[in-house]
Amino acid sequence: MAYADHSQGSSCTISIVIVALIHAVLGYAFVTGLGMKYVKKAAEQLNVIDVKEEPPPPDEEPPPPPPDKPIEPPPVVAPPPIVQTPAPAPPIQTVRTPPPVFNEVPVPAPPPAPPPPPAAKQAAKGVSPRGNPGSWATTEDYPSRALREEKQGTTGFRLEVGADGRVTSCTVTQSSGSPELDDATCKLVSRRARFSPAEDDQGNKIPSTYANRIQWRIPQ
Repeated sequence: MAYADHSQGSSCTISIVIVALIHAVLGYAFVTGLGMKYVKKAAEQLNVIDVKEEPPPPDEEPPPPPPDKPIEPPPVVAPPPIVQTPAPAPPIQTVRTPPPVFNEVPVPAPPPAPPPPPAAKQAAKGVSPRGNPGSWATTEDYPSRALREEKQGTTGFRLEVGADGRVTSCTVTQSSGSPELDDATCKLVSRRARFSPAEDDQGNKIPSTYANRIQWRIPQ
Protein backbone atom coordinates (compact mmCIF):
# COMPACT_ATOMS: atom_id res chain seq x y z
CA MET A 1 0.00 0.00 0.00
CA ALA A 2 2.91 2.36 0.69
CA TYR A 3 4.51 1.42 -2.58
CA ALA A 4 1.43 2.38 -4.57
CA ASP A 5 1.27 5.73 -2.88
CA HIS A 6 4.98 6.37 -3.68
CA SER A 7 4.49 5.45 -7.38
CA GLN A 8 1.46 7.74 -7.74
CA GLY A 9 3.40 10.61 -6.18
CA SER A 10 6.36 10.16 -8.59
CA SER A 11 4.03 10.07 -11.64
CA CYS A 12 2.34 13.27 -10.58
CA THR A 13 5.69 14.99 -10.17
CA ILE A 14 6.90 13.88 -13.59
CA SER A 15 3.67 15.08 -15.22
CA ILE A 16 3.99 18.47 -13.61
CA VAL A 17 7.56 18.84 -14.80
CA ILE A 18 6.63 17.87 -18.38
CA VAL A 19 3.74 20.32 -18.48
CA ALA A 20 6.02 23.07 -17.19
CA LEU A 21 8.58 22.34 -19.90
CA ILE A 22 5.93 22.41 -22.62
CA HIS A 23 4.65 25.74 -21.42
CA ALA A 24 8.20 27.10 -21.34
CA VAL A 25 8.89 25.95 -24.93
CA LEU A 26 5.63 27.35 -26.21
CA GLY A 27 6.22 30.59 -24.46
CA TYR A 28 9.61 30.89 -25.96
CA ALA A 29 8.25 30.05 -29.43
CA PHE A 30 5.59 32.71 -29.20
CA VAL A 31 8.18 35.22 -28.09
CA THR A 32 10.68 34.47 -30.78
CA GLY A 33 8.16 33.94 -33.59
CA LEU A 34 9.80 30.75 -34.47
CA GLY A 35 6.90 28.63 -33.34
CA MET A 36 4.21 30.24 -35.54
CA LYS A 37 4.68 27.67 -38.25
CA TYR A 38 4.31 24.86 -35.85
CA VAL A 39 1.38 26.47 -34.25
CA LYS A 40 -0.43 26.86 -37.59
CA LYS A 41 0.39 23.28 -38.50
CA ALA A 42 -0.88 22.10 -35.22
CA ALA A 43 -3.97 24.21 -35.69
CA GLU A 44 -4.61 22.66 -39.12
CA GLN A 45 -4.35 19.24 -37.63
CA LEU A 46 -6.93 20.11 -35.03
CA ASN A 47 -10.42 18.76 -35.77
CA VAL A 48 -12.74 21.69 -36.11
CA ILE A 49 -16.17 20.86 -34.75
CA ASP A 50 -19.01 23.15 -35.74
CA VAL A 51 -21.20 23.72 -32.80
CA LYS A 52 -24.72 24.22 -34.02
CA GLU A 53 -26.95 26.39 -31.95
CA GLU A 54 -29.91 24.57 -30.63
CA PRO A 55 -33.14 25.95 -31.98
CA PRO A 56 -35.14 27.83 -29.47
CA PRO A 57 -37.92 25.88 -27.86
CA PRO A 58 -41.31 26.23 -29.56
CA ASP A 59 -43.58 28.83 -28.15
CA GLU A 60 -45.91 27.44 -25.61
CA GLU A 61 -49.55 27.68 -26.60
CA PRO A 62 -51.40 30.09 -24.40
CA PRO A 63 -53.90 28.44 -22.08
CA PRO A 64 -57.49 28.46 -23.31
CA PRO A 65 -59.53 31.38 -22.08
CA PRO A 66 -61.74 30.67 -19.11
CA PRO A 67 -65.41 29.89 -19.91
CA ASP A 68 -67.67 32.87 -20.09
CA LYS A 69 -69.33 33.49 -16.78
CA PRO A 70 -72.89 34.85 -16.84
CA ILE A 71 -72.82 38.50 -16.16
CA GLU A 72 -74.93 39.12 -13.12
CA PRO A 73 -77.06 42.21 -13.35
CA PRO A 74 -76.15 44.87 -10.87
CA PRO A 75 -78.37 44.95 -7.76
CA VAL A 76 -81.46 47.07 -8.04
CA VAL A 77 -81.16 50.02 -5.78
CA ALA A 78 -84.39 51.82 -4.99
CA PRO A 79 -84.12 55.49 -5.63
CA PRO A 80 -84.33 57.64 -2.57
CA PRO A 81 -87.87 58.76 -1.76
CA ILE A 82 -88.87 62.03 -3.17
CA VAL A 83 -89.45 64.44 -0.37
CA GLN A 84 -92.31 66.67 -1.19
CA THR A 85 -92.37 69.90 0.59
CA PRO A 86 -95.88 70.77 1.69
CA ALA A 87 -97.31 73.68 -0.13
CA PRO A 88 -98.10 76.59 2.08
CA ALA A 89 -101.72 76.70 3.13
CA PRO A 90 -103.74 79.33 1.36
CA PRO A 91 -104.53 82.30 3.49
CA ILE A 92 -107.84 82.10 5.28
CA GLN A 93 -110.17 84.82 4.29
CA THR A 94 -113.05 85.52 6.58
CA VAL A 95 -116.24 86.55 4.86
CA ARG A 96 -118.89 88.17 6.91
CA THR A 97 -122.26 86.71 6.01
CA PRO A 98 -125.42 88.32 7.24
CA PRO A 99 -127.48 86.23 9.63
CA PRO A 100 -130.26 84.25 7.97
CA VAL A 101 -133.68 85.80 7.91
CA PHE A 102 -136.46 83.56 9.12
CA ASN A 103 -139.89 84.25 7.78
CA GLU A 104 -142.43 82.98 10.17
CA VAL A 105 -145.01 80.84 8.41
CA PRO A 106 -148.22 80.33 10.30
CA VAL A 107 -148.73 76.68 11.17
CA PRO A 108 -152.32 75.57 10.85
CA ALA A 109 -153.85 74.26 14.02
CA PRO A 110 -154.40 70.50 14.13
CA PRO A 111 -157.94 69.35 13.46
CA PRO A 112 -159.99 68.65 16.53
CA ALA A 113 -159.90 65.09 17.77
CA PRO A 114 -162.90 62.98 16.80
CA PRO A 115 -165.38 62.42 19.57
CA PRO A 116 -164.82 59.19 21.49
CA PRO A 117 -167.01 56.26 20.50
CA PRO A 118 -170.06 55.82 22.60
CA ALA A 119 -169.45 53.62 25.58
CA ALA A 120 -170.86 50.16 25.37
CA LYS A 121 -174.10 49.87 27.05
CA GLN A 122 -173.75 48.27 30.41
CA ALA A 123 -176.36 45.70 31.25
CA ALA A 124 -178.40 46.81 34.15
CA LYS A 125 -180.00 43.38 34.17
CA GLY A 126 -178.05 40.30 33.21
CA VAL A 127 -179.19 37.45 31.01
CA SER A 128 -180.87 34.54 32.80
CA PRO A 129 -181.79 31.06 31.51
CA ARG A 130 -185.39 29.99 31.24
CA GLY A 131 -186.05 26.68 32.90
CA ASN A 132 -183.46 24.29 34.37
CA PRO A 133 -180.03 24.28 32.63
CA GLY A 134 -179.61 20.67 33.79
CA SER A 135 -182.23 19.61 31.26
CA TRP A 136 -180.20 20.83 28.30
CA ALA A 137 -178.11 17.59 28.29
CA THR A 138 -179.16 14.30 29.91
CA THR A 139 -177.78 10.75 30.07
CA GLU A 140 -179.97 9.83 27.13
CA ASP A 141 -177.94 12.38 25.08
CA TYR A 142 -174.60 10.64 25.83
CA PRO A 143 -172.75 10.17 22.53
CA SER A 144 -172.66 6.47 21.60
CA ARG A 145 -169.02 6.45 20.56
CA ALA A 146 -167.89 8.14 23.77
CA LEU A 147 -170.05 5.67 25.69
CA ARG A 148 -168.47 2.68 23.92
CA GLU A 149 -164.97 4.07 24.59
CA GLU A 150 -166.03 4.89 28.18
CA LYS A 151 -165.02 8.51 27.89
CA GLN A 152 -166.23 11.07 30.39
CA GLY A 153 -165.31 14.56 31.57
CA THR A 154 -166.46 18.16 32.02
CA THR A 155 -166.99 20.56 29.10
CA GLY A 156 -167.04 24.32 29.72
CA PHE A 157 -168.82 26.58 27.24
CA ARG A 158 -169.71 30.21 26.55
CA LEU A 159 -172.86 31.26 24.70
CA GLU A 160 -173.59 34.43 22.77
CA VAL A 161 -177.23 35.35 23.51
CA GLY A 162 -179.10 37.80 21.29
CA ALA A 163 -181.59 40.47 22.30
CA ASP A 164 -184.39 37.98 21.61
CA GLY A 165 -183.00 35.49 24.15
CA ARG A 166 -181.81 32.88 21.57
CA VAL A 167 -178.30 31.43 21.36
CA THR A 168 -176.32 32.80 18.41
CA SER A 169 -172.98 30.95 18.92
CA CYS A 170 -171.24 28.50 21.25
CA THR A 171 -167.54 28.25 22.16
CA VAL A 172 -165.88 25.47 24.16
CA THR A 173 -163.79 27.10 26.90
CA GLN A 174 -162.78 23.84 28.66
CA SER A 175 -162.37 20.50 26.87
CA SER A 176 -163.46 17.26 28.44
CA GLY A 177 -160.78 15.39 26.56
CA SER A 178 -163.27 13.88 24.14
CA PRO A 179 -164.21 15.68 20.90
CA GLU A 180 -167.53 13.79 20.85
CA LEU A 181 -168.53 15.15 24.28
CA ASP A 182 -167.45 18.72 23.41
CA ASP A 183 -169.36 18.72 20.10
CA ALA A 184 -172.47 17.26 21.75
CA THR A 185 -172.40 19.98 24.43
CA CYS A 186 -172.54 22.90 21.97
CA LYS A 187 -175.15 21.23 19.76
CA LEU A 188 -177.51 20.42 22.65
CA VAL A 189 -177.19 23.78 24.43
CA SER A 190 -177.59 25.83 21.24
CA ARG A 191 -180.80 23.94 20.40
CA ARG A 192 -182.38 23.73 23.84
CA ALA A 193 -181.25 26.74 25.89
CA ARG A 194 -183.56 29.76 26.12
CA PHE A 195 -182.85 33.00 27.98
CA SER A 196 -184.42 36.15 29.28
CA PRO A 197 -182.29 38.74 27.49
CA ALA A 198 -180.26 41.28 29.35
CA GLU A 199 -181.47 44.90 29.67
CA ASP A 200 -179.64 48.23 29.90
CA ASP A 201 -180.33 50.97 32.41
CA GLN A 202 -183.18 52.24 30.24
CA GLY A 203 -184.86 48.85 30.05
CA ASN A 204 -183.83 48.09 26.47
CA LYS A 205 -183.03 44.44 25.68
CA ILE A 206 -179.39 44.01 24.64
CA PRO A 207 -177.17 41.05 23.55
CA SER A 208 -175.07 39.41 26.23
CA THR A 209 -173.09 36.25 27.03
CA TYR A 210 -173.64 33.26 29.25
CA ALA A 211 -171.08 30.70 30.51
CA ASN A 212 -171.56 27.35 32.23
CA ARG A 213 -170.29 23.73 32.30
CA ILE A 214 -171.77 20.29 31.66
CA GLN A 215 -170.37 17.23 33.48
CA TRP A 216 -170.51 14.03 31.48
CA ARG A 217 -170.65 10.84 33.56
CA ILE A 218 -171.30 7.33 32.28
CA PRO A 219 -174.65 6.19 33.71
CA GLN A 220 -174.55 3.21 36.07
